[in-house]
Amino acid sequence: MIRELNEKLGNRFVFVWSGQHYSDNLKDVFFRQLGVKKPDYELGVVGESDTDFMGKWIGQLGSLLADIDPEAVAFLGDTNTVVGTLACASLNIPIAHIEGCMRSYDWRMPEEKYRTVADHLSDVIYAYLDEYKHQGMLEGLDERQIVVTGNPIVDVLEEYFMSGKVRMTKVDRDAFFGACGISVESGEMFCVMTAHRRENVETEKSLRNIMNLAGSTDVPVVFPASYRTQKALARMKVSVPENVNVIDPIGYAELLELMAGSTAVLTDSGTVVEETAVLQIPSIQMRTSTERPQVYDSGSSVKFDPHGEYSAEEFSNFVTAAMNRRGSNWNHGLGDGRASQRIVSDLIHRLENPLTFRGHHPDGTNRPYARNAGVGLTNLGLWNHRS
Repeated sequence: MIRELNEKLGNRFVFVWSGQHYSDNLKDVFFRQLGVKKPDYELGVVGESDTDFMGKWIGQLGSLLADIDPEAVAFLGDTNTVVGTLACASLNIPIAHIEGCMRSYDWRMPEEKYRTVADHLSDVIYAYLDEYKHQGMLEGLDERQIVVTGNPIVDVLEEYFMSGKVRMTKVDRDAFFGACGISVESGEMFCVMTAHRRENVETEKSLRNIMNLAGSTDVPVVFPASYRTQKALARMKVSVPENVNVIDPIGYAELLELMAGSTAVLTDSGTVVEETAVLQIPSIQMRTSTERPQVYDSGSSVKFDPHGEYSAEEFSNFVTAAMNRRGSNWNHGLGDGRASQRIVSDLIHRLENPLTFRGHHPDGTNRPYARNAGVGLTNLGLWNHRS
């Protein structure tokens, strides 16, 4: 989407980076591997807490938008950056939310709050599936504001991984796997794990359950752990099982190679369970509730609730069930690889026809506007009549 918008809009397209991720392995490596243009603006917003970050982010983004005066602003996802929609709304700038109307209905998740706010402030919402559109409509969102596109993760995997663009050479791949403790020559089975979600890694019980799950199998588990997770493991003194190799965050190409070569993936990431579904790799979704239940429908994912009570045998059963799915074929149902084109085409159409962009306007068809606007000199008479 960034590439197409840049090509079709030229200097009318501006790319803004919040700055909350600034280390090479959480930022620059992705620009390099995916060939994405560097941001036009990097705001360098860092906060000691979510509220600290969001306050600074809204303020700095608002100042930037006031200077740029854009025709519209697009946000992607459910992270705390989408609260920047408040800055846009305060300036009456049209808002587009990509990845809209996903719901886990788990209010403990910060992301659930962020995406709900973003959807209700947005003028146009790009929902990946019909199910998501229906969820938005249940909340009173105007169906005319919701455009169903398919999931761009299918586009990403086809464009970069399946095409071979970001594939590692065999030499590099073998060396990387060896550094992760995987014996390439023996064709050793292994699993990959990611865990970063706050409700999982900031609670000792759930973090211990996740590590017990990973330790319940005899196969090696490669765990590229977020820095938050590594700090939580140390702070809570949660022991790492012998078969689990904790490594620092890695690039997208490396993660995809690991996942594609694994027997199963254990994760609490919403995007990772989508990626594994497309790659035909089974996953364990370590979530109490998910905004992506389609991976259960397809049979690509097994649910594990990190907040439950389990015996050693039950931990093992989850991993065995997922690993036994390896080699199965399923229809992921996430999209056809053209979602990005649909979003870009719709965005450009709306920019060329500004009246189609504004979603928060009274039009008398879906809002009781006449009641609120009044009817001039006859207002008092109508009020007296009703009373």
